[in-house]
Amino acid sequence: MLKVLYVASEAVPFVKTGGLADVAGSLPQALRKQDVDVRVMLPKYAAIPEEFRSRMEHVYHGEIPVAWRQKYVGVEKLEYEGVTWYFIDNEEYFGRDSFYGYDDDVARFSFFSRAALSVLAAIDFWPDVIHTNDWHTALINVLLRLEHMGDERYEHIRTLFTIHNLKYQGVFPKNVMADVLGLDWKYFNNGDLEYYDAVNFMKGAIIYSDFISTVSRTYAEEIQYEYFGEGLDGLLRLRSDDLFGIVNGLDYQVYNPKTDRNLVVNYDQDSLPKKLDNKTALQQQLGLPENRGIPMLGMVTRMVEAKGLDFVIRVLDELLLHEDIQFVLLGQGDRVYEDWFRELAWRHPQKVSVNIFFNNELAQRIYAASDLFLMPSMYEPCGIGQLIALRYGAIPVVRATGGLKDTVQPFDKATEEGNGFVFPNYNAHEFLYTIKRAIRLIKNLKTWEAMEKNAMQTDYSWDKSAGEYKGLYERLLKR
Repeated sequence: MLKVLYVASEAVPFVKTGGLADVAGSLPQALRKQDVDVRVMLPKYAAIPEEFRSRMEHVYHGEIPVAWRQKYVGVEKLEYEGVTWYFIDNEEYFGRDSFYGYDDDVARFSFFSRAALSVLAAIDFWPDVIHTNDWHTALINVLLRLEHMGDERYEHIRTLFTIHNLKYQGVFPKNVMADVLGLDWKYFNNGDLEYYDAVNFMKGAIIYSDFISTVSRTYAEEIQYEYFGEGLDGLLRLRSDDLFGIVNGLDYQVYNPKTDRNLVVNYDQDSLPKKLDNKTALQQQLGLPENRGIPMLGMVTRMVEAKGLDFVIRVLDELLLHEDIQFVLLGQGDRVYEDWFRELAWRHPQKVSVNIFFNNELAQRIYAASDLFLMPSMYEPCGIGQLIALRYGAIPVVRATGGLKDTVQPFDKATEEGNGFVFPNYNAHEFLYTIKRAIRLIKNLKTWEAMEKNAMQTDYSWDKSAGEYKGLYERLLKR
């Protein structure tokens, strides 16, 4: 049986700050169903709920060298829903309130990477493939080649490094080479880890990994161009033959409008009128006029520039003045956007509900209630919002970038094929026109119901994506 060690810095249900946690929580389970012996490794954060911590089994403790220091490392084991999880324990590094954003993150995650390789003998698991994710685990791919070759137990191991967001690369001052990483300066001077006179973890992983993947096919192409490449496009072009795009899946057990306990009324593609009951329930909850027929535009998003919020700002006043619609927003982020949307709700109290926080129950209710779901992102490696929206029959309006382009197919009124609305250019007028076209189509009830059914029938469960990952692992073993 194919053996894979999947290493990440977060995973549901243990810890979550973003989409990586959803992937790391769902993909291993899907791989197990395809007869892959996959085990997952995470830091043992203090914030992991006690319900999980109390069930962990202590399997190892000892010390590992970290540059000139010796640091304690422990391993806890937990069987959860058919998958074996290992948690790397060190109170100094992980016994904190939060997961990221500390001054010593370079030490914390370089320790985690070094420990992940060092404890393989202790857990008695020698994988065929180590699958790492984003900069927090990138050093594993480097250290495997620089420090463990010559040990036959490690020499057969192949590596896959997945880029979830190229923008966050793990860039640190160059003095960490010796003082924290304990690596020879020659690997900085030859350019392997050097990036504008600093150390770049992700660059190192791209150079030292056997294969590289991203979370959508289009994003794998985009990051080879300067606009999306974040300074690494040249290196990614050099490795283009080893670069693959596999779109993220969605956990269809968690995200299921037929069983979702967060909804006021459950529904599926054969009971779409019940979806409107969720609209009136949300209108009542948020203090908007109750109207089953009014088009509702929803957004659940981080409020940052990359999510295309400048577009939304430019078009919403015109839409609200000239169209009979409602707009509902849930999210938080940059203060400038939060303030603008608060003012929008003040100007249009009967049409707009702005909720500057995050609440999972409200998020699910917005997906269920919305007719249209807006995602005009500047870039989007994969995106989970449009996948949830499709699952709940909220029709996505997206820009043709990254995973949005790969998962949302433009609706053709003549053939009634497609599951959303797509505009190609990063242009506010195109976005506005696309929304207006969608609003007009909503009034054609028969066509709109066909589109909702197309959306809900679209299969972006993890089964297909897990099969692609398994195929990639098998290709690695043939290298």
